[in-house]
Amino acid sequence: MLETLSRGFRQARLKLQGKNLLTEENIQEALRDVRVSLLEADVELGVVRSFLAAVRERALGEVVQVKAGKGPMGLQVSPSDHFVKICHDELIVLMGAEEGALDLGGKPAIIMMVGLQGSGKTTTAGKLARNLLKQGKKPLLVAADIYRPAAVDQLMNIGRKVGVPVFYIKGMKPQQMCQLALAQAKNVGRDVVIFDTAGRLAIDNALMDELVEIREQTRPDNVLFVCDAMIGQDAVRTAAEFDRRLDFSGFVLTKLDGDARGGAALSIRKVTGKPVLFVGMGEGLDKLEPFRADGLAGRILGMGDVVGLMRDFEDVVDQESAAKDAEKMLSGDFTFDTFINQLRTIRKMGPIKDIIAKLPMFSDMMDQIPAEALDDNELTKVEAMVQSMTKQERGNPQLINESRIRRIARGSGRTPKEVRELYERFLMARQAMGQLGAATGMFGSAKKMKRARKAMAAMGGDMDGMGGMGMPGMGFPGMGGAADEGPRLSPEERAARKKKARDARKSRRKQRGRK
Repeated sequence: MLETLSRGFRQARLKLQGKNLLTEENIQEALRDVRVSLLEADVELGVVRSFLAAVRERALGEVVQVKAGKGPMGLQVSPSDHFVKICHDELIVLMGAEEGALDLGGKPAIIMMVGLQGSGKTTTAGKLARNLLKQGKKPLLVAADIYRPAAVDQLMNIGRKVGVPVFYIKGMKPQQMCQLALAQAKNVGRDVVIFDTAGRLAIDNALMDELVEIREQTRPDNVLFVCDAMIGQDAVRTAAEFDRRLDFSGFVLTKLDGDARGGAALSIRKVTGKPVLFVGMGEGLDKLEPFRADGLAGRILGMGDVVGLMRDFEDVVDQESAAKDAEKMLSGDFTFDTFINQLRTIRKMGPIKDIIAKLPMFSDMMDQIPAEALDDNELTKVEAMVQSMTKQERGNPQLINESRIRRIARGSGRTPKEVRELYERFLMARQAMGQLGAATGMFGSAKKMKRARKAMAAMGGDMDGMGGMGMPGMGFPGMGGAADEGPRLSPEERAARKKKARDARKSRRKQRGRK
């Protein structure tokens, strides 16, 4: 995703590394790479020029603070870091710093979806209905696209999947159907009505006249232009014409997870003055995200999007069970059952490639990560191996020996070597987490999780993400990671650490017995 855009900014940053000053000459050289990537990503030419001019002016006109923070822990800030910060700020200005929101004040609130055929209007209408359900709303979908073959059936199927009723009367004109849908919504207590209107392969007068009639007769609170991010500047030109006739409220950018050059994401706000409200990041009906300019800017610049990642995490995790799993992990007593729960949470969050792209420490190295490490099939293989274990083996991993490893390999269709690697990494991760818990005294109480957050922050991690997002040092077959090297401990050190962990477990059991 957005690789074309990211490439130029990455090359520009590399050219400025090692420079002591930002001069007109080295800034011009860096901006040349940025300009090429913006044009290749199909960003509108006027937008490219204004963006580059703003970055150049700030880079040459601001005093660079070379140290952030006070005392011996202060961080040195390089001119390269300063350049990235300027680009980040200007990208946010370009795409709109504020988060847009739907107007849901109507009774019922009306949302009209418009756009060309194939842009993803029908699917987006279903995704939006699902989002509104999660907010406690009671949406009603209206199948007003009566011209495209199977459009009504598609919306009916989507409505069944998300649990939202669909209003449709065969043979009725869309204008009349939308009006009747509003009356029906009031009668049955539906507080949001979503019109899935017709599109065409190109703009024509008949299409626009019908949409204008629907707008005039129903007075929607929101008119959302659904735009395919993969068509670049054509999307911007089409949006401008729709806006001239319909004066829409904002955009939904779809297919931003595909082979999108991303030019529309940067151009569309500047050219039309209308905000991007949502982005579609996948085909699943849960893959619609509120648009955040800072998140997208961070991903373009290789800085990740932690806020977006945590929103994904919160959507799929049960907070209470996540806290319990975190405590088990920090006690060093977690089992393969705990691990498989973590793995399933990761899979619910989406493709592993998208998750890694939102992590600050990895997002700038996507082209250096082996393809197999980003393959979701690797998670499937790991899950198959764990599922091939007996209930006793998952609950008590110490039972696993060589003969059991061979049986697990046969049951999962993997090799004994792969099962052995998974088992060894699991034990190493459990030992590492137990040591972290013992060192910080974080056992048995959710009240002590604040200490865990501080400890993880000191190690460069984030305990908020630890509640259900895997374990440090836990690699998968073929995926490398910190676990590949293993702990470099002498036999005496390993024995001492095992004894310390055993003593800690005995102490906890005694405490529980007293209670």
